[in-house]
Amino acid sequence: MKKILITGANGQLGSEIRVLSPLFSDFDFVFADRAEFSLESESETRSFLEKTKPDYLINCAAYTAVDKAETEVELADLVNHKAVALLAKWSFENNCKLIHISTDYVFDGTSEIPLKENDQTNPQNEYGRTKLLGEIACQENNPDSIIIRTAWVYSEFGSNFVKTMLRLMNEKDSISVVNDQIGSPTYAKDLAEAILKIIETENWYPGIYNFSNEGKISWFEFALAIKEISGNNCDVKGIPSEAYPTPAKRPAYSLLDKTKIKGVYKIKISDYKSSLEKCLNNIGKNI
Repeated sequence: MKKILITGANGQLGSEIRVLSPLFSDFDFVFADRAEFSLESESETRSFLEKTKPDYLINCAAYTAVDKAETEVELADLVNHKAVALLAKWSFENNCKLIHISTDYVFDGTSEIPLKENDQTNPQNEYGRTKLLGEIACQENNPDSIIIRTAWVYSEFGSNFVKTMLRLMNEKDSISVVNDQIGSPTYAKDLAEAILKIIETENWYPGIYNFSNEGKISWFEFALAIKEISGNNCDVKGIPSEAYPTPAKRPAYSLLDKTKIKGVYKIKISDYKSSLEKCLNNIGKNI
């Protein structure tokens, strides 16, 4: 039985893979969270990999505190870049298939058309910079790896935009959300299904792939959809990014072109609104 190791197991994506894992009984899943598999220690990382000896490694672990990364640069670089180089090197030397998760933040946000995998990268903050260095290290140390760039990830697990909006809409009569950052959300469960489908097909085509749900919206429009589906009465106002300054600059445009992953792996991608409905339904069941 082939073994799949998932790092960052308690994050949004790792948690969704855990939920789906019983449907993939041909595989032995090992879920490792930060407590048992810290990417901050090279010796611990090597020792865990040697002990586990996975056939597949899905690296969901990342330093994702985008604003804090502006000051915690070394820690962000250690997790998003140096640790990825180590995982890639070990995977390559031990015939382990590696899927590494990256981000739309490797782009500068100045495009006006959906971003393809081979478009010019130009990160505008430390999080994006360290994630891009991780991509480069991944490909240099393991040319056989698959990198999946995703964006605006949410789920019923952990902290994310959807859960924050639900909380604020219940607490306040009115909220303001930026209306000039364009992209498409990613329901982590949909991404988890796509990753497991790639592994299940046993057809391995290395390289970079984009994945998010279908649709082209702003964060403001995303908030309106959350309001509509959840039946909330909160007044949601759209504001420009400069009215909501943050330590890290966000890309104004990060809509990803998914043609490649749909063509190569025949993956059907859901519209953002239908996936949002499923997620909100699951959150409602767990309240």
